[in-house]
Amino acid sequence: MKEKMIPSHPMVLNSQKISEERVVIFHNVSGLPTGMEPFVSPDYVICIVHRGVQNILYDDMPGVAPKRTVAVIFPDHSLKVQSQTDDFLNTLIVVSRKTLSEPLLQIINQYRYRYESQPSVKLDEHEYKIITSLVNVMYETSRIDIADKHVPMIRLLEFFLRLLGYYRQKILDDVKSTERVSTRFHSALVEHFRQHRDVSFYADLAHLTPKYFGTIIQKETGHTAAYWIHKQVVSEAEMLLHTRPDLTVQTIANMLCFNEQQTFSRYFKRETGMTPTEYRNG
Repeated sequence: MKEKMIPSHPMVLNSQKISEERVVIFHNVSGLPTGMEPFVSPDYVICIVHRGVQNILYDDMPGVAPKRTVAVIFPDHSLKVQSQTDDFLNTLIVVSRKTLSEPLLQIINQYRYRYESQPSVKLDEHEYKIITSLVNVMYETSRIDIADKHVPMIRLLEFFLRLLGYYRQKILDDVKSTERVSTRFHSALVEHFRQHRDVSFYADLAHLTPKYFGTIIQKETGHTAAYWIHKQVVSEAEMLLHTRPDLTVQTIANMLCFNEQQTFSRYFKRETGMTPTEYRNG
């Protein structure tokens, strides 16, 4: 059944603005566009809870969002509010779906499965103040009357995500006994993906057989371990090709530990449909 959207919700009222400006911040929002009905966002949404408590279902899995919770929601995931306190208030950072493919935001794809498997984290008071201060800077930047606010907004968003990722990892390190295999896999992948692209390497680090390791990753993230390895390599390659015109394709291939440029080019084209040179020129 088609969802009945709340027409007064800022994400509905400003759908055109989201599409045009690509990164839009909404302060003092009391809920989701469909109230208590399931909501599947077409865009990338970051929620920062300022007060109150919300009980939700994320892809039918129950969760609680109290004050100082930051949740990162990728497109196409279902959210349903089961209940929330009357004083619930949050800030929404909405990033249009088409922006996710931009090379400057490859950090989003690099962090994807860590948030898809566990979208929210609760910050301490100090971390919350730093994060909200940064969001306020982003909001003020979005209000500046200049021709192209896109680049500074993307840069600030990238910094926000790196800072949030740092806080999130620190919190997870404090509760390692409950840490998921996929979270440990991601940490190992960020450290070793240039040298190691075999699933068996990461399975060994987890002290699991490759088959069982692969089963767990598939269950926790919805994708295979090989998928995430290739995603990490390609995201890094795209970022370097786009932001480092001073580097030759051969140099980038060396940085990613490919023996030959031709091997790197075949790998990149298999994953993206384009050669590195075509991607850079395009």
